[in-house]
Amino acid sequence: MVSRRRNASSGPAAASGVAGAGRGSAPGGELEALLARDPAQLRTEARGAFAAASRGRPIVLMGAGGLGRRTLAGLRAAGVEPLAFADNSSELQGSLIEGVRVRSPADAAREYAGRAAFVVTIWGAGSPHRLEHSRAQLTALGCDVIVPFPLLYWAYPAELLPHYLQDEPHKVLEQARDVRRAFDLWEDETSRAEYVAQVRLRMNADFDGLPRPVGHLQYFPSDLFEWSSAEWIVDGGAYDGDSIRDLVRLHGEQFARVLAIEPDPANFQRLEATVAGLPAALRSKIACECVALASETGVLHLDATGTASSATGRMPASDGVAVRAEALDTLLAGKVPTMIKLDIEGAEPDALTGARRTIVAHAPIVAACVYHRQDHLWQIPLMLREWQPDYTFFLRPHNEEGWDLVCYAVPRARLVRRPQ
Repeated sequence: MVSRRRNASSGPAAASGVAGAGRGSAPGGELEALLARDPAQLRTEARGAFAAASRGRPIVLMGAGGLGRRTLAGLRAAGVEPLAFADNSSELQGSLIEGVRVRSPADAAREYAGRAAFVVTIWGAGSPHRLEHSRAQLTALGCDVIVPFPLLYWAYPAELLPHYLQDEPHKVLEQARDVRRAFDLWEDETSRAEYVAQVRLRMNADFDGLPRPVGHLQYFPSDLFEWSSAEWIVDGGAYDGDSIRDLVRLHGEQFARVLAIEPDPANFQRLEATVAGLPAALRSKIACECVALASETGVLHLDATGTASSATGRMPASDGVAVRAEALDTLLAGKVPTMIKLDIEGAEPDALTGARRTIVAHAPIVAACVYHRQDHLWQIPLMLREWQPDYTFFLRPHNEEGWDLVCYAVPRARLVRRPQ
């Protein structure tokens, strides 16, 4: 993977007073430079980064989708009221969202360009958008103060953080030993470069330095491990059957078994419909379970959104739908998977703990998402290495700006055989 490089001093975090290491150095050297910061100093700088970058101006939120609305709620909890939303959707323009007017970017720029800070609140999975796109659009419209949303979130951490991989930068430094240990696990230069870019994103809000997504379908990399017609796959976080559709498109009937696990009732209905629409020979190989993966048997409560973002937690029953939780070791009941895929909205470490016996005994390929929390990037590969020394590790981005980032743990016997 090749990314467009700029000098770090021109990045958004540097402009706001949060210094960062230059991206031109080798990954290991750059990581050391990033981790050489003082945590207390970085915390202070990050808390003040938005005030410096925004020049103390009032706020226009560029993006009135889910992130924009979440940001509005957090700002109001902190006693801050934005001037307006700006959004490219003609369907939203002219409407009110929680009392805040949505304007076209051109109209918002005409009214506010010289007196407001435009905070880019566009960041979501499944989108080709990158910060550079909004920056270019707003700059062309005459906006002179454009700020990425993490700097605003750092200013109001109690109201806005954590949010997926976004959290306070100094927390990375508090785990510097583990960050370094995980760097040494990655098998190839592509993974090491991606890892450092992801650490830099967490510390500097440097979206521009992220490599582009890889080309292969998520969870099914032809360049990392050899496929077998005997594959026995656990699909943790099966959603509506999207990974099953990819599996069938890529490999047809060349697999032995899929256990598709999805706790959200609405998603589970769509999953069953996807499986029901497959030919009989494929349907007979796929079992579906409406259950949450956890470290042990119990009850969790699900924020049942009916989307890919449905998440479980040990919240009060009044805040979610009660769902049965099981350890994967228990669900498998002695069956031996060859691959475990996990995309379960931050519950990956808990689910992996519930699969520990299987991982230790059988070393299945693990494809686990590592973007739902700041420290999953290093904590998930480290826990897998502790349990299974035979694993080799790869890190691959499957979406823009940190989304769908997957850690692949592959036993050496399953690696793609490369020409000598």
